[in-house]
Amino acid sequence: MKDLLWLIRKTIFTVLRKKSNIFILFILPIIAALVSMAIHAGGSGAPLRVSIVNLDGEQEITKDTISFIERLNKVQVTVTDEESMKKAIAAGNSDTAVIFKQGFAESVQSGNPDHIEMISVKGATVTAFVKSMLHNYISNVAAIGKYAAGDQQMFASLYEDYSSQSFKLSSIEVEDTAAVKNATYQTIGFLVALMMFSTANMTAFILKEKENRTFFRIMASPVSSKTYVLSNVIVNFMMLFVQIVITLFFMKQVLHIDSGIPAVQFVAIMLLFGLAAIAVALVIVAFASGTRMAGALQNLIITPSCLIAGCYFPLEIIPENFRQFSNFMPQYWLLETVDKLQNGAALSGLYLNLLILTGFAAALSLIAVYKFSRNNDTRTFI
Repeated sequence: MKDLLWLIRKTIFTVLRKKSNIFILFILPIIAALVSMAIHAGGSGAPLRVSIVNLDGEQEITKDTISFIERLNKVQVTVTDEESMKKAIAAGNSDTAVIFKQGFAESVQSGNPDHIEMISVKGATVTAFVKSMLHNYISNVAAIGKYAAGDQQMFASLYEDYSSQSFKLSSIEVEDTAAVKNATYQTIGFLVALMMFSTANMTAFILKEKENRTFFRIMASPVSSKTYVLSNVIVNFMMLFVQIVITLFFMKQVLHIDSGIPAVQFVAIMLLFGLAAIAVALVIVAFASGTRMAGALQNLIITPSCLIAGCYFPLEIIPENFRQFSNFMPQYWLLETVDKLQNGAALSGLYLNLLILTGFAAALSLIAVYKFSRNNDTRTFI
């Protein structure tokens, strides 16, 4: 036990001696949280800026349609001319434009809406809301026109009744948690990748100490190789715990992001994944003949697996053929567990995910132990 504690203390001092390790372990997760928040929370409360061009004159239907757009929630309307509209769209001062061409009111009254155009350089993601609301409103008025069948007096009477109807509406505002969930998911994805690289770098100290012959001097003492590797694993686990706690604290107390997962559960599942990450790092070190080879294996194993598992961007945008491989990545099962917990699932109902993560950690650890036991290469590294 005394030897183990001495090795743990020595490894911690060795890790924290380099400022780059402190930056990777404790600063990068905070930067990842900031980046995720900036990506997913940007512009969520800004109103939609709509420019309206009325080329249909003083038609009552056209003016009422413009008034309908002005009453939409979180829509900022500017009535302008065609030339000014084009300049506003080009300069980014307007998100979309609605052009009511001459004959719009007449086409709606006849039951066949036409002579209306929407322009946006930002695509359907911007125009979808206004287009959907306009479609419903204009369709209702057009239905009146079809029923009137050209009878101006009947249409005027029905349209007046439709316009003057009063509805009693009760509304309750609910918080939109989609952006927060997405930011949390992305932050955890970045944290997962950082955890894997951190464990790989810290475990690579075994190879570095073999290269500078420190390992063999330690082995010449009463310290066993098992104690030496165990001390590295314990330090890895301690550093991951601190990394997770710092990220969680920063998310909750500084960015005020509520992940929707109790803190104890969050830390527990992240530490369970941490065991799998340590096992992956041990496998890399066991098969590497030096630090250069270990670095190459890190890039070959960790980066593609995090990419396919959805750590860097949502899994939905990955092609189906590649998405099937994500089931063989421990990162995928962690992110799926987080996603289900955010959507209200109980941790007790996700025992299969937890067992799979445990299985990954156990299987990879056994592979590393077997390889270590077979590795009798004690040559000096060049």
